[in-house]
Amino acid sequence: MALIEVPKGAPSHQLPDVPALEKKDDAPSLTSSTKHEKVDSEPDGNQSAEAKKAANVPPIQNQNPEPVWAHGIQLWAIMIAVSLVLFLMLLDGTIIVAAVPRITDDFHSLNDIGWYGAAYQLGSAVFQPLTGKIYMKFKPKARPIFFVLFEIGSLLCGVANSSNMLIGGRVVAGAGASGMFNGSLIIISECAPMERRPSFPLGFLLGNWNILNVLGFYLNLPVGGVVVALIILVRIPQQHPRPPPMSVFRSLHTHLDLLGFAVFAPALIMLLLACQYGGTTYPWSNSRIIGLFCGAGAMFIVFLIWDYHKGDEAMIPMSIARMRTVWTSCMVYGLMMSNLYLASYWVPVYFQGVKGVSPIKSGIYLLAMIVAHVFAAISSGPIGKNVVLGAMINLVGYTIPVALFASVLLSVGCGLFGTFSPSTPVGKWIGYQILYGVGRGLGIQMPILSVQKTVPPKQIPLAMALITFSQSFGAALFLSLGETIYSNSFGILIHEYAPSVNVTEVTDAGATGFRSFVSGADLEGVLIAYAKSIDRVFYMAAGLAASCFIFAWGMGWKDLRKKKAEVSKV
Repeated sequence: MALIEVPKGAPSHQLPDVPALEKKDDAPSLTSSTKHEKVDSEPDGNQSAEAKKAANVPPIQNQNPEPVWAHGIQLWAIMIAVSLVLFLMLLDGTIIVAAVPRITDDFHSLNDIGWYGAAYQLGSAVFQPLTGKIYMKFKPKARPIFFVLFEIGSLLCGVANSSNMLIGGRVVAGAGASGMFNGSLIIISECAPMERRPSFPLGFLLGNWNILNVLGFYLNLPVGGVVVALIILVRIPQQHPRPPPMSVFRSLHTHLDLLGFAVFAPALIMLLLACQYGGTTYPWSNSRIIGLFCGAGAMFIVFLIWDYHKGDEAMIPMSIARMRTVWTSCMVYGLMMSNLYLASYWVPVYFQGVKGVSPIKSGIYLLAMIVAHVFAAISSGPIGKNVVLGAMINLVGYTIPVALFASVLLSVGCGLFGTFSPSTPVGKWIGYQILYGVGRGLGIQMPILSVQKTVPPKQIPLAMALITFSQSFGAALFLSLGETIYSNSFGILIHEYAPSVNVTEVTDAGATGFRSFVSGADLEGVLIAYAKSIDRVFYMAAGLAASCFIFAWGMGWKDLRKKKAEVSKV
């Protein structure tokens, strides 16, 4: 029988089929004599298959090594790269916010106002689940592939000379962003232990993108080159091994479940197209809208059957999606981010369309929301260790209380946004934004932290893909519905408050262009109809925030702080 070296402390069950012999001091490894040792029950020259297999077993390695985290300059370089990635992605995802009213004036495309945000989220949502499988099989350094796609989309947006070209560029940029955000979350989870992740840059950056909105899409191009260089040059730790890339490429369709993706993507696109066109371009009873809904439902049923057949190898494994912490966190994150995008898009439209200020000035008016968001995001970093926001943050480190409090602030803030009118004074809209910004900054990281605390490291890429998919899908869906609510409301209310004004002319003129030919009492009536139509979008946003309060109870009571036993070892 061949001798196998067993390291001290290794559990005896690690070789169930091979008896572990005592380790000899003079035989640290297999020697030539042991390699040719005969098994007693076999004739000379005829070793059993088990003995041959045992002779080729390498020395046993520790199968549960201590995780290796990034430190010092390595951690700083990784965090700078992640910060820039998140900043550029969020900047591009919302860079159009302050410019939307002016774009509708230039392209005469007020009816496309919902598309400018939804197109980006559509491109991201379609590819988001697939990125989970990609990062599960490939290293997080695969992000430059998505970065190239993202930069191409940004370039198309920068040179767009029509509304359709701009929408196409937004779709391409969103497809690239699908892998960037998920990859950033995975890199953070593999570089730092759980108790340090709340202090990393996600919440801070989600509040900071508005500051540089006026710089345009071209900002992404030079900074993107710096990010790619950092990602390639810096070594990123891995908390679970990936298979060799060539072995994955040989059976790519199996590893990534490309057939499942081919069924899932059309279902999602048809659903979002139906929500975008329904009630605006076509009535809800139109055969095109009904056909899109029916096609989306049929394809989704086929996808569920295929997903069940594939099991854990599916693009969206049901074993992960069924976990209560995962699906409730996805609901909270999707609803909260949908609320964020609705407020981020429609508050500037209110300032420019109703208040009549310039795009730059509307960005300045948003500073109250931004500063409150950043302040709250920083204070909610090391949960339970700061006193900036008082006793609420000094709770024992659980995500649920913070998420509940944040959802209350968001719903109240959006409800107050729903009172906006042409005569709303400065003090009120500043105070409303501060209240809303604090809630947004506190709650935005909680679902991500809950999932990372619950899911095993190997399954984090898939879980993070579900989280980010919920964001993109929710934003695309509710931005489309927001546009439908606004368009239908404006068409009805303008007849009530400005009956002598031609609705088509106002719509074709853009978000602010109608001021050039509407004046006096008619202008006052148009502004009232404009403000009340936007208010109804904020009502929906308040409902989304209230829904977060319900689903947040299922996110799991996991303490994010380091345990006392772990602290004593340090």
